[in-house]
Amino acid sequence: MELPERKRRILKAIVENYIETAEPVGSKTLADSFDVPISSATIRNEMAELEAMGYLEQPHASAGRVPSERGYRFYVDSLIEHYAMTAREIGQINQLLQSKMAELDQILLTASRVASNLTNYTGFAVKPGTSSVNVRRFDVVFLDERTFILVMVASGGQVKTRTLRTDGNRPLSQAVTDQLATALNEHLQGLTASQITLPVMMELEEAMGSWAELVSPAVKAMYEVMGEMDETRFRVSGVDRLLQYPEFSNPDKMKEVLGVIEKPEEIVNMVSDPQDRGVNVVIGSESTVRVMDNSALVYIPIVKDGKNLGTVGVLGPARMDYARVLATLQGISDNISSLLGGEKQLPGAAGDLPDGNEKQT
Repeated sequence: MELPERKRRILKAIVENYIETAEPVGSKTLADSFDVPISSATIRNEMAELEAMGYLEQPHASAGRVPSERGYRFYVDSLIEHYAMTAREIGQINQLLQSKMAELDQILLTASRVASNLTNYTGFAVKPGTSSVNVRRFDVVFLDERTFILVMVASGGQVKTRTLRTDGNRPLSQAVTDQLATALNEHLQGLTASQITLPVMMELEEAMGSWAELVSPAVKAMYEVMGEMDETRFRVSGVDRLLQYPEFSNPDKMKEVLGVIEKPEEIVNMVSDPQDRGVNVVIGSESTVRVMDNSALVYIPIVKDGKNLGTVGVLGPARMDYARVLATLQGISDNISSLLGGEKQLPGAAGDLPDGNEKQT
């Protein structure tokens, strides 16, 4: 529903005032905040109509108004101003590039910390599992007559190692470990776990000849590494930041939220299937997460070559500073995409605003 300009101004002022103070907003407070004077009586009438339309709520009969979920949604979709990040904030995000970390896990963990630090909410990151994990190169390092190191370079570029020991009945040699490296690269290179069938194993053991006993522990180690990389991972930073917001001061409410964070399957399922590739904003009961009343999740997928590599987001009260959060997550996503050589993400809910609406810090 489109709102007349005066109602839009009043709703926007109420949302932003409530974000800042967490206190119900009265007509006198609003009357003092507008450049063009509007009488308190007119504002009260407009607020009553906005409440009847479902954009505002009145927690107590004598109190001012607070935004409803519908009010927050209209604000995010139609009223929010572009947030211009400071040089310090941009510098913190750019540290993602300067660190040049090789593993996506570490990049996402750092991203969740940066998101939490810059927004003052709880940051999170999700790295989805994938059934296409494989090892693109094997190396075997001879240590001594009983020990060797299996080095595996995964399809995503991660390097994993496992130190393996034999039973000691026969001494290992450099020639044996070289033979194992050759056999693994010839028979297992590029195969996913489901493609390593019994015939493949038999061919591998045949290639190892009298040292076929090394095949089983090597393949077991490879399966362990694939399992680690295939596992969906949820990283969270700044949980304690929620305690400063009155919405989470109730011990029962905080316990519910902590329970979701400790067992994050609901969050993971929701953010792993984003509504769009830009910034996604989910407010209160819009969420499939059961305890998200009066809370919000904002997140953005990280995409490379059309593939979703993970998600970065924040969890906070429904009255969060959406302009700052949207700009922060967009900046983080763009930096990670550049780091990975991928594509920049599409603008989120704030991206459709007309030019010139900039909120400076």
